[in-house]
Amino acid sequence: MATVKRKLYQRLLFFVVFLPISGVLCFSELFFIKEPHDVTAMRKEAVILHCQAHGESPIDVRWLKNGVKVVETERVYLLSNSSLYISEVESRRGDKSDEGLYQCLAQNKYGAILSQKARLTIASISAFAIQPTSIVVTEGSVARFACKMSAHPPSIITWEFNRVTLPLATERITVLPSGVLQIHGVQRADAGNYRCIATNIASRRRSTEATLTVTPALRPQLPQRPHIIVGPQNISVSLHQNAILECMATGKPRPIISWSRADSKSIDVYNTKVLGNGNLIITDIKPQHGGVYMCRATTPGTRNYTVASANITVLAPPSLVEWPESLTRPRAGTARFVCQAEGVPTPLITWLKNGEKVHYNGRIKMYNSKLVINQIIPEDDAIYQCQAENEQGSVLCMARLIVVMSEDRPSAPRNIRADTVSSSAILLAWDRPQYNSDKVIAYSVHYMKAEGLNNEEYQVVIGNDTTRYIIDDLEPARNYTFYVVAYMPMGASRMSDNVFQHTLEDVPLRAPELSLTSRSPMDIQVSWQPLSDKLSRGRVSAYRLSYRTSAENTVSQMELPGDKTQHLLKNLQPDTIYLLRIVAATSIGWGEPSAWTSHRTPKLSSARVPMAPEMHLEPLNCTTILARWQLAPRNSASVQGYRFFYHEESQSERDPIQLRASDNTYTIGGLDPRKKYHVKLLAYNFVGDGYQADQTINTPGCVSVRDRLVPPPPPPHNVHTKTNSSSAVFLHWGRPAFTSSHAINYTIRCNPVGLQNASLVLYLQTSEQRLLVRDLEPNTKYEFAIRLHIDQLSSPWSPVVYQSTFPDAPTLPPSNVKVTLIEEGIALVSWKTPDESNVAVTHYTILYASRNAWIAGEWQVLQREGTITMALLEKLKPGQIYFVKVSASNKMGDGPFSHTVELTVHADLSSGHDPRLSRGSTHSTAFSDGFYHLDQKSMTGITVGVCIALICIIICAFIIVCRGKHSKFSAFKTYREGVNTSASAAGHLGSEGQAESADVSVPMMSQNHFIDAKGGTCLIINSLGPVQPSAEKKEKWFSFSSNVKKESKAVQNMKQGTVSYQPGSTVLTYEEELSMSPDQPTNLQALLWRPGDSEGSSNSEGSHATGDSGRYSHDETELTNLSSGNSSSRPSLTAEESGGSDCSPAEESGKLVEESPTNLKSIESVKNGCCHHEAPSSSQSALSLQVCVPECV
Repeated sequence: MATVKRKLYQRLLFFVVFLPISGVLCFSELFFIKEPHDVTAMRKEAVILHCQAHGESPIDVRWLKNGVKVVETERVYLLSNSSLYISEVESRRGDKSDEGLYQCLAQNKYGAILSQKARLTIASISAFAIQPTSIVVTEGSVARFACKMSAHPPSIITWEFNRVTLPLATERITVLPSGVLQIHGVQRADAGNYRCIATNIASRRRSTEATLTVTPALRPQLPQRPHIIVGPQNISVSLHQNAILECMATGKPRPIISWSRADSKSIDVYNTKVLGNGNLIITDIKPQHGGVYMCRATTPGTRNYTVASANITVLAPPSLVEWPESLTRPRAGTARFVCQAEGVPTPLITWLKNGEKVHYNGRIKMYNSKLVINQIIPEDDAIYQCQAENEQGSVLCMARLIVVMSEDRPSAPRNIRADTVSSSAILLAWDRPQYNSDKVIAYSVHYMKAEGLNNEEYQVVIGNDTTRYIIDDLEPARNYTFYVVAYMPMGASRMSDNVFQHTLEDVPLRAPELSLTSRSPMDIQVSWQPLSDKLSRGRVSAYRLSYRTSAENTVSQMELPGDKTQHLLKNLQPDTIYLLRIVAATSIGWGEPSAWTSHRTPKLSSARVPMAPEMHLEPLNCTTILARWQLAPRNSASVQGYRFFYHEESQSERDPIQLRASDNTYTIGGLDPRKKYHVKLLAYNFVGDGYQADQTINTPGCVSVRDRLVPPPPPPHNVHTKTNSSSAVFLHWGRPAFTSSHAINYTIRCNPVGLQNASLVLYLQTSEQRLLVRDLEPNTKYEFAIRLHIDQLSSPWSPVVYQSTFPDAPTLPPSNVKVTLIEEGIALVSWKTPDESNVAVTHYTILYASRNAWIAGEWQVLQREGTITMALLEKLKPGQIYFVKVSASNKMGDGPFSHTVELTVHADLSSGHDPRLSRGSTHSTAFSDGFYHLDQKSMTGITVGVCIALICIIICAFIIVCRGKHSKFSAFKTYREGVNTSASAAGHLGSEGQAESADVSVPMMSQNHFIDAKGGTCLIINSLGPVQPSAEKKEKWFSFSSNVKKESKAVQNMKQGTVSYQPGSTVLTYEEELSMSPDQPTNLQALLWRPGDSEGSSNSEGSHATGDSGRYSHDETELTNLSSGNSSSRPSLTAEESGGSDCSPAEESGKLVEESPTNLKSIESVKNGCCHHEAPSSSQSALSLQVCVPECV
């Protein structure tokens, strides 16, 4: 009994636990336990593709090959477990081959599901696409052979030398898995025949033999820059596969190969290794390994290097990020299934219903990868699968939609009818539902175009008080389908029956676009494209073509049948501008004519110029037009290039765009929607311009939300940029998560940052999700943006991303290279940066060598940073001729060397002849005996400068002399007026400022008196000893002056003098017995004035000391040279009063003494023990000195 209960509990536990989990994991009552996987087999080999489904029985399993049901035969049949068995795999051509994509389809009463795709591949190896070729190399250089073929599974490549297998890797020989043989340091023994052998499970193939010829190397071998002869290539590698980046370089000495990433990330050391002499191999590649890799070849011991780069794109199969969930919805409700996947390339999302693709219409839509089902009907009850697929694989997930029915809902509206009202309106009428019609609260009218697939369904909701409605926004001459649904508070009814009705024709909306060419100087070939149904608004019954010359108003007309699309106008005038236009008509009437289109007929000449190209214009989207052309079949003239013109109808013609002779397409981007553009193309050669082709085209409108009742698609996301080289940037981006049956293309906008000219913006078109933008400027920052176009619907621009191109390797050498010998054994070399824009220089390389070393190929190398444009060449030997050259480099490589400059270093540097100018420069500055030898231009400049300086000095001296005369005249006048006054009055007058403009004459100290000129004391010393200071504070300003008599020409001897001094003051004294001459300065001048010394030293605040020089200095001291007499220049030192001194001023006391006719005497008296010393003054010169002396505390 216990055993029975235990089993019962186990079964209950199984149902309680397993069933809910299965429902969550499977999202339906049907799922796969086993699914088929990719398999590679040999011919005649048996293969089993497994498939096992689980769910409510009975389950029916079928197999599909490339979407078509597999028919069972004796060779191909199903096993009991639903797996597919192929007894002998066949590889015959066409549908009889067993190769292809296989899927199994399982179905029960709830619906059907489809398995993932499995590829069956028959092992094979193809013929060689690339065979090794014979080469001739120099001994010591490198050799490379390559072979390539396609094989399944991938083949193993080996090489044979003279029919003997080579090892896969030695010190000098490397065999890459990609089929490349590299030989470094080629020796003479390497000469011979080489061939590659490819082997896999299917077969073995041998290539043709190639001969390696080795020639002797030249002696001596000159240094060579590193040069990458084979660089890495952009590759796309599947996840978990191996990536090989080849890098092979030459140079003398042999360069060192190193690798780095452009994004500065570190290289994965666990999965990456260097194969041979610089090849990079990445095993078990993962998404983080993607990026730009840079190979750098560097000369050992130098900074000379060159760089090559390539991008690795890691391809990954789809993986689900968001998957749908099963839903239960009532009839007439709405169901939304979400699905999102990621992978590289971005997966394509497809929705399946019971194993078949969903048929989209106005009721069932897919937007942003979501499946939306409106107005659910019972037939929508099914299993839905989201399939994400790219070239790397596919993945599926499933969900079920359960539709709930209600018995009390109204029945569908009856007897629906439609009548045409006009070319854009149809009247729709119906009867109320048979059951529960009193519960109807509203009706919804649904309509869409009957022709075509994926048409938009439109819906209009009206009240329950009417059963008639006019739809008036329809297109002319189109068939439409209509149905009606009744609504009540509990839900909606079933759909009514569908009814079809067409609108009437209307006049054409606009005229066709004309294309004009000339086959001869007297004709114009007029052609046009038929109008679309939307523009014709009915069947076009006729065209009317009008034309005239630009100089005449007479218009010629002709009517053409509606099925005609071209017409040849003959017997026209050569070299004449013709205006043409066309108008289309339906059974209703004529539409609006086109604008006049101009065309010039060719000149009547026998010269053979190119015929007009056959041009075709195609609008890619509302802002972009693609132009394609080809030369006329009967064109026999040569073509050097094309000139392409385009402009908007209301604007003037722009300058032509020059295109190469090999071009046959051009994309016009950045146009305005719904505008007419004129496009003209002509070919030219050395004779002149050829015949032109003219055509007009209208850009379509960018469909808005109002027009389509759906929002525009989102822009591309995850836009990434990687610099590939100095002129290329690699872009890749993600596609928004939505799917449509329409083709999707992208517009890439590219322009330098800060571009002002909008016409230089580059627009590129692609249908892929990656693009390599080429022909960019080096070392320039660009901005990129991408937008998506689908079914004339354009997304906004993606966010702008920025990327800078690598700087280009310099292509020009440094300019103006000069070499100058500046001293014995040392020379200065200077240069200017290369005359190249957008080329950054990181360092300079200077090579120099003596003549003997140059012959031996032994250069000495110096390197300087890119900001330095000079260098010193040291240890140069006398008697030698040196050769110097300079090159510029950056991280992308080295530029060429400049022309060699010669420098002669003579053994005898003391000779008068100076041969040290470099021969490579005509304006060098040489040095001799420590002095510059200046050229003529330098001497001229210096001479002009010196002359200007002398003129300024003479003008200043003249101004000073004039002002000095005026000052002395004022002093003499003041003195004469003060003769009759008392001494005290004269002293008072000096204190009031009258003496500020006069020189007070005071004789100098005699030989018996002197001062402490070293500072630090306040003593005055005479022959009797120190003088005691007075307690009374006296004036601390003294003036020593000697006036000049202009009438006297003789020089007087100074013998004795009179001086008055105050205790506590410092007085300067000197003794001089020598006579003075105008050409000889006095000793006082020698004490107080030195040539060229115009600046005294400054005392710090509160100082009581003089300088060690014996001169008294003060913050406000100024020395001024006064000019007097015929040729004498006497100095005058004036010390002005300065604030902040610790000494208090003493009262100035002095008396002016009358001047005698023969000489001038100055006596200054002081109170309290002053002494008097008289001396005759000089009749020729006067020296005035005022000193502010700090008073002792």
